[in-house]
Amino acid sequence: MTITKTVENNKAVLSVEGWLDTNSAPELGREIGALSDIESLILDFDKLEYIASAGLREIVSAYKKMKSMNGDFSVIHVGSEVMDVFKLTGFDQTFDIQAK
Repeated sequence: MTITKTVENNKAVLSVEGWLDTNSAPELGREIGALSDIESLILDFDKLEYIASAGLREIVSAYKKMKSMNGDFSVIHVGSEVMDVFKLTGFDQTFDIQAK
C-alpha cells in the first residue's frame, strides 16, 4: 500500500493505493493520527484495490476523530469492489462516500 498525503488550508487529502488490509491498515492509522489542525479529511480511494476489516476500522476511527472535532470527512473515488464492502457493512449510510 502507498499513501500520498497533501495538506493545504486545513484540508488533508490522503490518496491510498493498493491493498488496505491487516498489514497495511496501521500505516493509514499512523498517517491519520499524525494530522493536526485540520478541518477536513478526504480519503481518495481511486487506486485502492481491496479493503479488509482492519482497513474499515481505521476509516471509522478517522470518521469519529473528525466528527469529534466538528470537521468534514469523506471518502472519494471508490471503485465498485470496495464500494460493495462499504454497502455490505452499511458504512455507505454512515458517512459521505462517493463512487468513481
